[in-house]
Amino acid sequence: MLIHKGTERLETERLILRKFSVEDFKEVYENWACEDKVTEFLTWASHKNPDETKRTLTGLVKNYKDNDFYNWAIELKGESKLVGNILIVNYRTETREANLEYCLGSKWWGQGIMPEAGMAVIKYLFEECGFNRIGADHDKDNPKSGRVMQKLGMTYEGTLRKAGFSRRGIIDVVWYSILKDEWEGKK
Repeated sequence: MLIHKGTERLETERLILRKFSVEDFKEVYENWACEDKVTEFLTWASHKNPDETKRTLTGLVKNYKDNDFYNWAIELKGESKLVGNILIVNYRTETREANLEYCLGSKWWGQGIMPEAGMAVIKYLFEECGFNRIGADHDKDNPKSGRVMQKLGMTYEGTLRKAGFSRRGIIDVVWYSILKDEWEGKK
């Protein structure tokens, strides 16, 4: 059974995963939302100014009142610095599945931050909320995102040709997933 608990604070060795606040807008803008190389493979374009980020966060924060809304700011412990975000989208109650999405400021790429954040979120979704399957997809031309999925223990499911869209246009989408019983077997 799915038990929606929403965006609860999660901690790892190096990270705090928490709700965004509107006051985070300058840091979000400066650390990733303004970067073209961060948004290259995403569906949204880089923000043109901090006000655009503030408007986005104002709308996002309102959703925290719903227990079925999952969107975490990724904060470096000890530095109180926001470096990215991780969220779930398109959950299905009948099959207890959800899709994971994430982005990270380029200054922090290659440091294992996203796999660490993803592990905490997957653990929470399986163990606390009752999800049975967590999927994720990436643009075929962004294999680094696929490596994050592999580090999360996800299994390659296939490539859907011309089945996705990003700011680059229509794209081939590579799918990965992990099931709860696979997760439990790897613990």
